[in-house]
Amino acid sequence: MDKNDQLFMQLLYMFHTSAMQGLGKIADPTGQVNRNLEYVSQTIDLMAMLKEKTKGNLPQELEKLLDGMLSELRLNYVDEKSKTPEKVKEKKVEEKPKAVKKKPKKKKK
Repeated sequence: MDKNDQLFMQLLYMFHTSAMQGLGKIADPTGQVNRNLEYVSQTIDLMAMLKEKTKGNLPQELEKLLDGMLSELRLNYVDEKSKTPEKVKEKKVEEKPKAVKKKPKKKKK
């Protein structure tokens, strides 16, 4: 895999990760879980455009990666789109991370 293939793969992973954050499936860098389905829809469209514009110019490995990512995002998008606002609130409450209590350090004698 040449440098451009590696950069293209990195671009795909950036879009995928960002879309998964927009779906509320993974936390953002601040640790918060939020949904932005409009953004996810745009990201899916952007990745589909990349697939169309690069057709026949990508190694098979990258084509499979892009196809798999698009399928996963589309399925998750449909799933999230079908949820009622109440279900989304339930999910956020269930997934809220618990605070970790630090044990006090023992003093050496």
